[in-house]
Amino acid sequence: MSGTRALHPTDPIVALATAAGRGAVAVVRLSGAGALELVARHVSPWPPAPRTATLCAIRDEAGELLDRALVTVYPAPRSFTGDDTVEIATHGGTLVPALVMGALVRSGARVADPGEFTRRAVLNGKLDLVQAEAIGDLIDAGSNAMRRAALVQLDGGLSRRIEILREEIIGLEALIAYDIDFPEEDDGPIPRDRVRAAMASVITSLDSLLATSHAGEIVREGALVVIAGAPNAGKSSLFNALLGSARAIVTEVPGTTRDAIEATIDTGAWPVRLVDTAGLRETSDTIEKIGIEVSARYLAAADLVLACGDTDGDVAMTAEAVAALTTAPVLRVRTKRDLDAGSNGSALAVSALSGEGLDALVRAIDDTIGESIAAGNGTLELDAPLLTRERQRAAVNAARDEVTAFREAWEMLDVPATVAAVHLRAAADALADLIGAIDVEDVLDRLFRTFCVGK
Repeated sequence: MSGTRALHPTDPIVALATAAGRGAVAVVRLSGAGALELVARHVSPWPPAPRTATLCAIRDEAGELLDRALVTVYPAPRSFTGDDTVEIATHGGTLVPALVMGALVRSGARVADPGEFTRRAVLNGKLDLVQAEAIGDLIDAGSNAMRRAALVQLDGGLSRRIEILREEIIGLEALIAYDIDFPEEDDGPIPRDRVRAAMASVITSLDSLLATSHAGEIVREGALVVIAGAPNAGKSSLFNALLGSARAIVTEVPGTTRDAIEATIDTGAWPVRLVDTAGLRETSDTIEKIGIEVSARYLAAADLVLACGDTDGDVAMTAEAVAALTTAPVLRVRTKRDLDAGSNGSALAVSALSGEGLDALVRAIDDTIGESIAAGNGTLELDAPLLTRERQRAAVNAARDEVTAFREAWEMLDVPATVAAVHLRAAADALADLIGAIDVEDVLDRLFRTFCVGK
């Protein structure tokens, strides 16, 4: 949004709400004060009832027929934005929707900024800021895990949890305020053990929510799964097999993979950033050395490592080598099951050639990532609220820091309770800002500038 525009704009805005280009249908969306009157100049007949798609003629200001389209009217406040809104489903392509938008602009609408429809929904109280972020996450979702997490957030699951935490903090603040204002009332001062218990409960709840941030990061960015092994151990073949398409060069020449190759796959439970790395070995080749250094950096950052080899002995050697380079869990994978079917080792046996064992490997990857998250006090419940953005994590962490600061100041005794309670107000405000009690416009600007125009 431009800094010259009002904080709560009401002027009619218009945008193409579907992807530009050739297609069967294009949706032109218009919303704002006077939107119904503006569209009525171009549409006939006018839809007889709200929220009912009606076939109408769409004409420009000179009366020329532009298209016959389905028009749906959403009077305020029962619309996505909370303002009067009209959606015109024209025939697809480039020209027709552009002509319709041009006619509406000439009649007084302006082209919407990115995310401006969702921004108005927030300003009009139809969504909070966390739900608005969920819309962006849902549009950008590249995995089922991200889709599920975004839908929970859009439904208000995270917002409700944050509001409950905020109410707990306000309740603690109320205890302190009562003790300050009415020290001699009823049974006397509030017992200090009661305040301690309330503080402990709030901090535990905040810690529980903060613990979901690791799972949220994996859901949003993907778990980093690194394929490691000696040269010619079948790493690239396994990478290609898991992707289902040839993305890495597979040859019999040791040292072919000189750099890391990364791709994202959806295993079902978690999105995975799969990385094929250079073979781990001693080499005098300068370029190959650089590739091995890159492999080491990926291993250090990995969420999971697949230690690969032709035989159980090779797999064990790889697992031992990577143990010094990563703290991530290691899955042992024997990559050439079709050539060594008689092995009784503990490594997972797969064949990139026939596909045998790949389903079991994918399940093991999902299970190991889930166990790793649980071990870090995270959550395995994708249908439970998760912190999926750094802004969310920072706000909850700020609230926790303020409650901790209150506890330390309050326990000192020589600090007046009125001074210590300032931290509780700051904690409540941090959570209020998170869900949208915002009066600083640049915060909204930063959020919505990444949205699609028309959303």
